[in-house]
Amino acid sequence: MILYPAIDLKDGNCVRLEQGDFNKQVIYQNSPLEVALEFEKSGAKVLHIVDLDGARTGERKNASIIKEIVQNTKLKIQIGGGIRSLESISFWLELGVERVILGTAAMKDRQLLEQAISTYGDRIIVGVDAKNSYVAINGWEESTNQDSFEFCKQLELLGVKTVVYTDISKDGMLSGPNIEAYKRLAEETNLNIIASGGVSTLNDLETLSQLNIYGAISGKALYEGKFTVEEALKCLQEELYRA
Repeated sequence: MILYPAIDLKDGNCVRLEQGDFNKQVIYQNSPLEVALEFEKSGAKVLHIVDLDGARTGERKNASIIKEIVQNTKLKIQIGGGIRSLESISFWLELGVERVILGTAAMKDRQLLEQAISTYGDRIIVGVDAKNSYVAINGWEESTNQDSFEFCKQLELLGVKTVVYTDISKDGMLSGPNIEAYKRLAEETNLNIIASGGVSTLNDLETLSQLNIYGAISGKALYEGKFTVEEALKCLQEELYRA
């Protein structure tokens, strides 16, 4: 299983929200590049970036910061937040980002999603953000009546290969991921599932790995020293070896 250290950007800072609430944010670092370099130094090969400003407004307010990370690290970066057009997808990929994550756009614009998959293949990831098992959009601030599990099945039929599935109630709470949701997704789809929200211990990583989950995103747990990147990578190597 792949560990994705996370950087959430808001107003140029590294922040974490609680349950997607923009009024409950903690600023951890004012130099996202330093954070990315530290992750890389610790052995990370990939990086998950969320542009929270973009998620709310659709604007690329943090583009210069992300460009700086791309140019100064060898990390393979996946980015989400406000990517709602083919032009925006092209912008990020040409900048040097490895993969882009469509969230709101995947839910609201089926034609765009199909065009993106047709053009860019597995460089397109879909972010499925779930609130009480229903998809939430527009920076998690708007709920829909779309069942998140059925939506994932629809995405697979459209040719999507990888999904970041976030249980919003778990995000930033350090309370453990929604294991039952990931177990169900692993059983009912053949998608590459990246687990997001609540990963707070090495045991959480082991449990997800045992479910054959493709990847796990960790942000707050790393920032608050619940475990280190080195410890997580060692844990996952040992888990893979035991499997």
